[in-house]
Amino acid sequence: MRLRSAFPAVLGAALLFAAVPTSASAAEGQFRYDYVTDEGYDASGFLNNPPSGVCIDLPGVGPENPEPGHSPKNRTDAWATVFAGADCTGDFFNLRPHTGGGSERLKVRSVFFGPSPSDG
Repeated sequence: MRLRSAFPAVLGAALLFAAVPTSASAAEGQFRYDYVTDEGYDASGFLNNPPSGVCIDLPGVGPENPEPGHSPKNRTDAWATVFAGADCTGDFFNLRPHTGGGSERLKVRSVFFGPSPSDG
């Protein structure tokens, strides 16, 4: 009798756990950008399998560097929205999964990985 009454509770908990997104969700693949270091050297930054659903300030182009990053390449399986400012502020541009990219004119300091902009 106890087994019969416990089964629906266990099943319900398992379904709830499966439906709740976890912090471990990530865009699979690599996001790349170029920048000039504060010492004046050309450099490339990479994010491998970055987390989805959170704003990411790009390493190397933070407040310590007056120059933003540029030429982003989205090789992840998620849409990437790049922002001109830190904390996902300022002008933005959407980069499609797998093949999205921008030229040296596209300045970036932060990025957000998530669903298609049309899913809004």
